[in-house]
Formats: sequence, structure tokens, C-alpha cells
Amino acid sequence: MRITGGEARGRIIKVPKGFAVRPTPDMMRQAMFNSLGGNVCGARVLELFAGSGALSLECMSRGASGSVCVEKSRYHADILRSNWEVCGFDRQSLMLRVQDAFVALEQLASLRETFDLILADPPYGEKNVGIRSNSFAQKLLDMSSLKKLLRPEGLFVLGHPCRETLTVESPWVEMKKLRHGDNVMRFFKISVEERNNDEEGEVAVD
Repeated sequence: MRITGGEARGRIIKVPKGFAVRPTPDMMRQAMFNSLGGNVCGARVLELFAGSGALSLECMSRGASGSVCVEKSRYHADILRSNWEVCGFDRQSLMLRVQDAFVALEQLASLRETFDLILADPPYGEKNVGIRSNSFAQKLLDMSSLKKLLRPEGLFVLGHPCRETLTVESPWVEMKKLRHGDNVMRFFKISVEERNNDEEGEVAVD
């Protein structure tokens, strides 16, 4: 697998063997980052279910300031570190959390961390018809802590299969949807109303 754009374009990165990791296809990644455009430069990135770290590596290649990558498998995390070094990015620009993504979200929210871009292409769920999905993608959309981590003008980009129907509720507003084969990448922002409510609810402390 290769980096599709930016200063590290064409650099080959390792992908863990087996079916435990399903890398986002090159064409989908390229279309995704074409859509993100200038939102990547200088961005602080959070990548969940990071695997090889391909999405964060693409961000860094395009000028992101740094990334927090969350990956549960120590084996996959070692490959991610190796890919970071192969691409020549500063080690200080990577914070790698080897833990469950949902636990990490709660912990990061409690630390009041915030990000310009949150990226997740988790393991795919089952096809659902007439029932609410119980996939990782749906669980991410349902988590209140995820909203707290996204900066006011930030973007949450979420991957899932075409066969899966997700329930999108407030505060999420869908901005764009990309499709390639069975893969869908969806771009979400927090609604203006929700952002205004959060700002009104802030209390200044001397």
C-alpha cells in the first residue's frame, strides 16, 4: 500500500497480515483527501481503529501538525510505528495509544483534548434492515464523548459498508458522502445549534 499524496507520496507502507485489518483502499483514500483539501494542513488529527496508520500518514504527508492514533493490537501498533519512521515523520508528532478505541475516547474527553479531524474506518458491521445497527461505526456516532473531542469547525470522517444503514442524529450533520465499491466514507460536522449551545454553556473561571 502506498501514500497517495503530499511529501511522502508513493512511499510504500506495511499492512498487517490477515483479515484483522482492512486498509482503506487507495482510490478511496485519495478521493477522501481530495475532498478534505485544506482542512488537513496544520490539523491535529485523531485516528481511531488505526491499524497501519494509513489515514494519519496521509494527513502528515499533506501537512498535518500531528496525530493521536488509537489501535488495540500491539502487533499492529508496532507496524504503525515502523510506518511512521519509514515515512520520515517526527516521532514527537505521533501519540500512539494501544487500547480499545471507545475507552480511549472517554479518556481523551476527560483530558479535554480536541482535534480538527477525527478519522475512523472501523471493522465493518452486518447488513441491517429495519433495525438499528450495532456496529462500531454506529457506536461512534452515538458516543457523546466523540462530540466533545471535535473542535467547532472540525470534521469527523467515518467509514462503513454500503450494506449497513446508520442512524445519524443530533448533533451530527452530514456534509458529504463518498462511495467506492462496498466502501462509504461520510463527512460529518457538529450542528451550528449544538456549537452555540456549547458556547453558551461555558462558564469563565478566573
